Amino acid sequence: MNTFTLTTAQAIVRYLAAQYTIVDGKEVRLFGGGFGIFGHGNVTCLGEALYDHREALPLYRGQNEQGMGFAAAAYAKYHLRRRMMFCTASAGPGTANLLTAAALAHANRLPLLMLCGDAFMTRLPDPVLQQLEHFGNPTLGTNDAFKAVSRFWDRITHPAQIIQSLPAAIATMIDPADCGPAFIGLPQDVQGWTYDYPARFFEKRVHRMRSQAPDEIEVAEAKALLATAKRPMIIAGGGVQYAGAVAELTAFAESTGIPVVETIAGRANMLDTHPLNIGPLGVTGSDSANAIAKAADVILAVGTRLQDFTTGSWTAFDHDAQIIGVNVGRHDAAKHMSRTVVGDAKKSLPALMGDYMAPADWTAHAQAERAKWVDYVAANVSYGNGPNSYAQAIGVVNALCDPRDRVVAAAGGLPAEVTANWRTLEIGTVDVEFGFSCMGYEIAGGWGARIAQSETEPAQDTIVFTGDGSYMLMNSDIYSSVLTEKKLIICVLDNGGFAVINKLQNNTGNESFNNLIADTPTATKPFAVDFEAHAKAMGATAETVSNLAEMAQAFLRAKASDKTYVIVMKVDPYEGWTTEGHAWWEVGTPHVTNNAKVRDAHVDWESTRPQQRKGV
Repeated sequence: MNTFTLTTAQAIVRYLAAQYTIVDGKEVRLFGGGFGIFGHGNVTCLGEALYDHREALPLYRGQNEQGMGFAAAAYAKYHLRRRMMFCTASAGPGTANLLTAAALAHANRLPLLMLCGDAFMTRLPDPVLQQLEHFGNPTLGTNDAFKAVSRFWDRITHPAQIIQSLPAAIATMIDPADCGPAFIGLPQDVQGWTYDYPARFFEKRVHRMRSQAPDEIEVAEAKALLATAKRPMIIAGGGVQYAGAVAELTAFAESTGIPVVETIAGRANMLDTHPLNIGPLGVTGSDSANAIAKAADVILAVGTRLQDFTTGSWTAFDHDAQIIGVNVGRHDAAKHMSRTVVGDAKKSLPALMGDYMAPADWTAHAQAERAKWVDYVAANVSYGNGPNSYAQAIGVVNALCDPRDRVVAAAGGLPAEVTANWRTLEIGTVDVEFGFSCMGYEIAGGWGARIAQSETEPAQDTIVFTGDGSYMLMNSDIYSSVLTEKKLIICVLDNGGFAVINKLQNNTGNESFNNLIADTPTATKPFAVDFEAHAKAMGATAETVSNLAEMAQAFLRAKASDKTYVIVMKVDPYEGWTTEGHAWWEVGTPHVTNNAKVRDAHVDWESTRPQQRKGV
């Protein structure tokens, strides 16, 4: 048998470089490259191996491991999970910094390969730098924390193990049902150990994303239920795009006349102007989608995990409404005793096609509700009569951007505002990370999205919406974007702290406390950050504007720029929120309190609970 004598690290990198996939009919490497910060746990061996493959697997140097993971997740999201990135981090704190990103990838069903340093397998030098010591279990370390946030987890204790481990990790990450992060711990000594690897292990392999057809009996049962519907509705989730089923969704809706509503992950499944697009659903949704959701008797939930922001903590639907769960993942398809159709949207929706047509008066009713919401959004994003708001800033960018520009938002108030107010100009152009709702994703994720975008649509822009709170949590990838010439347009909307949580605090009867900088008692001399100067210090072009007209002009300058451009504008923390379109959201409120306002808010909050479905 032909063999190659390689270190474990060399074999890993050679194997990754030999993995390919098909995108738009062309063979491309499965891994677009990786993100890495070197330390003693990964530089000497894995770093040596990566250097020899730096052309095939470009390595982007991040500034923070968490940000690297966010960038990798956004890269995979842009490519609809057909391409991915790896991240490498050193043993100890470097790896620990990836934990949040792994959780984000897990919640969002995104592929992310983590190759992380680990303690010495021989234990001869123990205890070593950055090693945890568990007195009763010497095998337990920092890397074990990733078991909770990984779809695949392994620790390599012998070089031969990667022959099984790497294919299993990749099989997990490219599986449409099991997709999520894979973690491989690499002890520092094992990385450098050699083994005679079979040459066949490194032969080029072309992976194809599986398209799973549904069971015929499940389809028949779902069609029979759909045939009884007097007020049907389709919930279109992110799985529609991952399955490449946008055309099938549109064809199914047009054939049946069934109104379509979108989840947050499913934004940009349909154009804003499509007559059957009734708007976003749920807590951060639209009055139009929520109105028909409440009245629907049969709900076709396609490619969605039915998160609480979609379901209004399960108050958005009538108690007697029946759900047909269409999902490649059995777990997601079966929620709330749904009539289950396990299969991807691309094959399941055509299979569900038949003679059924939604009642014309129901479809017309849904469209009338949508028309009212369109009018509301138009008024909500206009400016001149009120304080600067998120919605107004979104409206400015929406009006001036190219239809194929990509929009990125994540935590705080902006995901809600983008979801409610953004008009989809082209399919698949919106990335609102609300699966894990992770502060700091915005700029790092924008960088990763731009790396992916530059591979296929270099003339387009990636536009990031971030609040001042998220900016302060993680901003160093402004520098990364300038350093790598991956231009971003970043809109920093400064409302003086964590304003959306302050809003929730106030809505539940509580006093403003420790969210807005002005209401932080330990901030003895509150002051505002000069975001413009900060961004400039990292190499970006930046300017501060005072109003929406100035923002419009700044955005045009940003479009014309050839490097990362940051636009800063203050927005009001109390006024200007989108007031319509919300569904109930379950949050914990005090059952006992001495505060009358909190007590009243608790009673008001709980008044909606009888509408909550109890798992059926």
